[in-house]
Formats: sequence, C-alpha cells, structure tokens
Amino acid sequence: MALRHWAYIFISPGFDSKEHVTELTSKECRFKTVGIDIKNKEQVVEVAKKLVAEGVQLIELCGGFGPIWIAKVIEATGGKVPVGGVAYGPEARKPLLEILS
Repeated sequence: MALRHWAYIFISPGFDSKEHVTELTSKECRFKTVGIDIKNKEQVVEVAKKLVAEGVQLIELCGGFGPIWIAKVIEATGGKVPVGGVAYGPEARKPLLEILS
C-alpha cells in the first residue's frame, strides 16, 4: 500500500486545532498539519482519532509532545496507523526547554 494521506500535529502558543489546519495535496498524496495550543497538549488524542477516521495512514507528532504522548496517541487510535515523533538530540534539549517553558 502506498502512502496517500498523512498528518503532522504540532504544538505552538495560541494555536487552535479547529482553526489552524493546513492541507497540501499532490497527485499522489495529501498532507495535513494541525496546530494545538501548547497549554492543551491533551487535545492531540482527539485530533489524532479524527485524523484516523478521515483516512490518515500515518501520524507524526511534534517533538514537543515527547514519547508519553506518542504512546497515548497509539493507544487512543488502537494502533491502526503508525505514530511517530520528531526527536531532538541532547544538545537541543536545554534550549528547547527554555523556548517551551
């Protein structure tokens, strides 16, 4: 099966998952991004379930979610699609935490 539809969910201050949605399409594939406010990370579960219901084949999460939220999304979606996340190396962790706090 070829990849035809996938999504990236990210966190950012002041973003709303109903308003901050972008979709890019080509002849072969659809790509959807959904922004969630950093203070409402838990919304990722419902957003992911909705995306799977829409036919998304793969979900990638912003590195700000971390492995715990990846696991929660996998559980909430019943493992129906692969779920992964962006990872930051050790050299980026301190600056990342400063930005996100």
